[in-house]
Amino acid sequence: MSSEMRSSHIIICQNIEERSALLIEGLKPNRCVLFQPEEINFKIEISKAVIAEAYIAEEEVKYLIISARSFTVEAQNALLKILEEPPRNIEIIIVTESKSVLLPTVRSRLQVIMEHHATVHNTVEIDLLKFSLGELFRFVKAHERLAKDEAKGLIEAIYYRATAIDGLSLNEKQIERFDRSYRLIHANARPQPVLTSLLMTFLKPKNVR
Repeated sequence: MSSEMRSSHIIICQNIEERSALLIEGLKPNRCVLFQPEEINFKIEISKAVIAEAYIAEEEVKYLIISARSFTVEAQNALLKILEEPPRNIEIIIVTESKSVLLPTVRSRLQVIMEHHATVHNTVEIDLLKFSLGELFRFVKAHERLAKDEAKGLIEAIYYRATAIDGLSLNEKQIERFDRSYRLIHANARPQPVLTSLLMTFLKPKNVR
């Protein structure tokens, strides 16, 4: 029998891609189904796929591994029922970098395992609650020469700042802009226009003039 935990739980760790791969290897010969979006956000469409997979009958234990850096509120709420009462022989493991990206209602349903290399997000020095056009241009100028991985990390840090520090409830346009920005950087787009487009969504109308 594998030494991996045989029950639904949450793993907080640094490298979610590597940890998920190790998890799948450690759970063999049990079947594992990985749900790992390419975007920054785990959306409700993927939650629906998780739920559909959960209700496919299994004779042996099947593990559904949800691996993402952040989750929309709708996606998390959609999962609550199967987290509370998973179908027979279904175990669910959530792998992410910070427990703060998960709703309290999700965290309360599963054991949280904090691994010692959990990521500490770099805080970005911008106040998105009082964001101005001048601050936008200064911020983008200061980060115009970023490597691809640095730019992706900055987008993640801005998302963390907005949701976990400034406590903003992102609208659909902002969530989609984060996802699109992450994909563009992944496709080798220049960081400066991508960051400008992303941060424009945080400007109040009076600050755009």
